[in-house]
Amino acid sequence: MDFTLTREQALVRKMMREFTENEVKPIAAEIDRNHEYPAENVAKLFKLGVMGMTVPKEYGGMGADQVAAAICTEELAKACASTSDIVASHTLCCVPILEHGNEAQKQKYLPMLTKGGVLGGMGITEPNAGSDASKSQTEAKLVDDHYVINGSKCFITNGPDAGVFVIFAMTDKSKGNKGLSAFIIESSFPGFSIGKVEEKMGLHGVHTSELVFTDMIVPKENLLGKEGTGFKICMQTLDTGRIGIAAQALGIAEGAMAEAIEYTKGRVQFGKPISKFQNTQFTFADMCLRIESARLLTYQAAVLKGQGVRCSKEAAMAKLSASETAMWVTTKALQMFGGYGYTCDYPMERMMRDAKITEIYEGTSEVQRIVISANMGL
Repeated sequence: MDFTLTREQALVRKMMREFTENEVKPIAAEIDRNHEYPAENVAKLFKLGVMGMTVPKEYGGMGADQVAAAICTEELAKACASTSDIVASHTLCCVPILEHGNEAQKQKYLPMLTKGGVLGGMGITEPNAGSDASKSQTEAKLVDDHYVINGSKCFITNGPDAGVFVIFAMTDKSKGNKGLSAFIIESSFPGFSIGKVEEKMGLHGVHTSELVFTDMIVPKENLLGKEGTGFKICMQTLDTGRIGIAAQALGIAEGAMAEAIEYTKGRVQFGKPISKFQNTQFTFADMCLRIESARLLTYQAAVLKGQGVRCSKEAAMAKLSASETAMWVTTKALQMFGGYGYTCDYPMERMMRDAKITEIYEGTSEVQRIVISANMGL
């Protein structure tokens, strides 16, 4: 098994490290403090080809592989989890269109989401349909040449800032999961509106909101796949989403460890840097072990996804490992800063707040364990 990055993957890592260091890191604390969407950096990411980077070149993308996409998210998350989340959530809009859209849908929407600079989002969750998508109450009814959609979605990343979404609605509630269908919608469609914008514990630089559909008119040709295939599309897309969140969590953990190493080398107590105490060194050793384990799982899942292999178990393992690693590492790293870690003078408190959500969205840690055990043939 070859663990060496390809030339393309290495170039993506170099590009994203430089961009993160020069453009993202300097404003990370500010956008967190002000709850500010980093519009200028997102525009720059579009120009770099990062937004929808796995989309083939004929649709305006870079045609990069899944590992390169994971590396991109990982590098951004080292300094700013909000920016990485904007990219990962945008990718979630591109993926189902690329994998399940017809040629007309791909030709129309993918260039918008790549070189067109239109931000994307995905709408699955509802107040009573979180982990269980079959309980969705949003309903789509076919009327002549269009669908009329009524309902709402909650906790939608990029909600107020995106122009295109892939959403899921019931076309036949009596069929449960088999009655769920997928649609491509635009924020300009009649009947679309933004509801409550959430005040969150972390990820302050990315906006999360409700999407409200009031007799929303959606052209019939915007049905993604066939009626009743929405659940399948949703689950396959979540595999990609979970790899993205694993990469994000991995980056948060790496960034936190790097900050802690730098701080402990300069913090002198009892006559020597605290990095020289065995207790500190053993904690760093455990951080390194967990991070490298999470990296291998994340890259493995990305490779399998890129090969077109079903990877629900591997994606779930990657997300579970990386997200719990991010939470553990940021907690331990903050402790090394002592009282300073609890202040906003250092990035540790932000990293710890940002890490928590990785154990929740795209399926909680409990759901990941369900997915893993369900794929073990028990």
